[in-house]
Amino acid sequence: MIIKRLYFDKAMSCAELSDLFDKSIPSIAKAINELIDEGFVVEQGYAPSSGGRRPLLYSIKPDAMYILAIAMDQLSTRIQLLDLFNHPVAEALSIDLKLPNNPEALGILVRNINQYISKAPASKNKIAGIGIGMPGFVNVLEGINYTYLDNGGKSLSQYLTEETGLPTHIDNDSSLIALAEQKFGIAKSQKDVMVINLGWGIGLGMIVKGEIYRGHNGLAGELSHIPLSDDDTLCACGKRGCLESAASMLVVSEKAIEGIRSGRVTSLKNADTSPTKALGDAIMEAAANGDQFAIELLTDAGYKIGKALAILIHIMNPKTIVLSGRGARAGKILMAPIQQSLHKYCIPRLAESTELLISDLGFDAELIGAAVLMMENFDKDHKVLVHA
Repeated sequence: MIIKRLYFDKAMSCAELSDLFDKSIPSIAKAINELIDEGFVVEQGYAPSSGGRRPLLYSIKPDAMYILAIAMDQLSTRIQLLDLFNHPVAEALSIDLKLPNNPEALGILVRNINQYISKAPASKNKIAGIGIGMPGFVNVLEGINYTYLDNGGKSLSQYLTEETGLPTHIDNDSSLIALAEQKFGIAKSQKDVMVINLGWGIGLGMIVKGEIYRGHNGLAGELSHIPLSDDDTLCACGKRGCLESAASMLVVSEKAIEGIRSGRVTSLKNADTSPTKALGDAIMEAAANGDQFAIELLTDAGYKIGKALAILIHIMNPKTIVLSGRGARAGKILMAPIQQSLHKYCIPRLAESTELLISDLGFDAELIGAAVLMMENFDKDHKVLVHA
C-alpha cells in the first residue's frame, strides 16, 4: 500500500502516511525502513518549513520495479516498459494490429508481449505486471472485451496472465486516458472531468466525484455513438448518424483521400495510398504547418465534436473537459471550431462554467493510463512482496 501511494503522490512523510492508512507513526516508520532496505523507497529530503520541525519525505525508487504498459487502438498497438516515474526504460514496440474482424489478433498480441519481455533490459521478475488499454466494450470486473480479442467469453485478463506469467489488467482505452489525465495530467486531482479521447473513434472517459464513472454495467461513455449527424452515414456499430461516422480521425482520413482524388490542392503526398494511421498523423502535421485543406478537414470535425460536447455539458455540467489521445496533437486547431459550436448549441451559463483544456500527455496518455491501471491493482496482485 505504501509503494502504491508513493507511486501516485511522489513524496510523503511518515505522518502523512500514518494519517492516510490510520496506522501509528512507529509502524509506518518500520515499514518504510524495511522498504528502504529492500530497495523500494529512498529518502527524498525535508519538506518546506511550516514553522516547526521539517518532516523527512520519502519517495519510490523508480527502478525498484517496472510496469509493462500497452496501448491499443483499432489499427495498432504500442508496448512499452516504464519505471515507477512513468519514464520509458526501453524503446516502445509499435505493431500494426488490426482489431476488427481479426480472429488472429489475440495470438499476435500475446506473441509480441512475450517477445518484448524476453528482450527487455529488466529481468521478468522485476516487472510488477501488465496494464492494457483497448477499444471496445470492456467489462473490467470480469476482464472481458465484448467487442475485440474474443476469448470464447472467458476472462481476457486471466488468459493474458496465464500466457505471460505476469498479473494483467485490461480496461477501455478512454477510461485509462481519463485516469492518466486525473492522476498525472492536466486534470490532476480534479473531481469532475470529462476526458475526450480523440482517435479513430471519439471516446469519453468520465471522472465523477473523483472516480471513473462506468454506468450500470460498465459501458458508459460511448460518446462516439450518440446520433448526431444528419447525413444518415452508416457507423461501424451498425447504427446511422453517429458522431464517430462524422468526425473521427478515421473519417477525417477518408475525407482527405476523397478530396485529393477530386483535385484538392494540399501538401499531403500520396495520401490515397498511405496507411490510415500514417495519414491521420500526416493530416495533423500538415494542418500545423498551415495546409488549408488539412485545416478545413479538422475544423469541420471540431465543429461536430463541439456539438457533441454541448450535449455532454448539458447532461453532466463538468468543471473541465480535456481533449486528449492521438488527436490532442491538433488540439489548438480543433479548439476554435469547438468553441464556435459550443457558442451556438450550449446554454451560456453552462458553457461558461466548463473549462476546455488540451492534454499535455496527448498520445502518451493511454500508455500512462495503462501503468496507472496496473498500480491501482498492485496491492491486490502482490499481497507479499519479495524483492528480486
